[in-house]
Amino acid sequence: MTRKTISNGARNAVEVRGLVKHFGEVKAVDGVDLDVREGTVLGVLGPNGAGKTTLVRCLSTLLVPDAGTATVAGFDVVRQPRALRRTIGLTGQYASVDEKLSGRENLYMIGRLLDLSRKDARARADELLERFSLTEAAGRAAAKYSGGMRRRLDLAASMIGRPAVLYLDEPTTGLDPRTRNEVWDEVRSMVRDGATVLLTTQYMEEAEQLAHELTVIDRGRVIADGKVDELKTKVGGRTLQIRPAHAAELDRMVGAIAQAGLDGIAGATADHEDGVVNVPIVSDEQLSAVVGMLGERGFTISGINTHLPSLDEVFLAITGQKTSEAADGGPQDGPQDQQGVQDKQYEEVPA
Repeated sequence: MTRKTISNGARNAVEVRGLVKHFGEVKAVDGVDLDVREGTVLGVLGPNGAGKTTLVRCLSTLLVPDAGTATVAGFDVVRQPRALRRTIGLTGQYASVDEKLSGRENLYMIGRLLDLSRKDARARADELLERFSLTEAAGRAAAKYSGGMRRRLDLAASMIGRPAVLYLDEPTTGLDPRTRNEVWDEVRSMVRDGATVLLTTQYMEEAEQLAHELTVIDRGRVIADGKVDELKTKVGGRTLQIRPAHAAELDRMVGAIAQAGLDGIAGATADHEDGVVNVPIVSDEQLSAVVGMLGERGFTISGINTHLPSLDEVFLAITGQKTSEAADGGPQDGPQDQQGVQDKQYEEVPA
């Protein structure tokens, strides 16, 4: 599908055109187009097996795409992999820290691998340990960290080189709500500092909390994109909620809407628990017509409100899967099933 043209002068940190990656007969990524504006978070949604992780691996030089082009921070992912790796950070679905090393040693080692001096590597490690509330555990082996602490250490590791572009592949999977909120806070902080983030997730709340724009991928293809509210509008319009002054009028109000035969109004339902009448609408004209008709018929209204579908409902409408089904079923697009392929392909990446 054709990507929108950026008209506000912002530059793209990531540009992908027609990217393809197959594993035998499986089309993991099948002609993906993608733009991520500098200093923003793009949320990539999709059920398991949709191609999200394969896409991230191609953009981080861990896999060589079969076709298409991709530039990240100005570098071509195929022709300039070595330079690109110095400008990106990656946090995968599972923490990749060395469990035998302490938290400080893990970060120091990565800093040295990125050519930081001993002094700068130590300073950067201490800075990130403090930022991620790991200073007290800095000397403890990572094997003794809790799951949330390992995830925070993994995020810190991805930030050692102050990456211009950060890939977060389902970064809060398995975390408790408190730790998840801490990770979200750190992502927001990174973006405020100028980082660009590509976030894959199956948590609808996470996408709404963090993403400036969303891309939905299914079967290796982009099937929808846009801002959160834009996607909600595309798949279901709005629901007009009307609260009568007297709860006893709920059913009578529903009957009046049905009898009025207003253009495009399919029906209304009474929610006795919340004390409102719900009316599906697609335009402001329909909202005005419903409210005006009820006023003419003598109903007293104490409040009106409209709301868009939830992101869960959007996901279901676009992909045909509930998020719980997506998380439980379908082929995995993660490290377990493709690790061997990843290892083989990594050797083929030009240096």
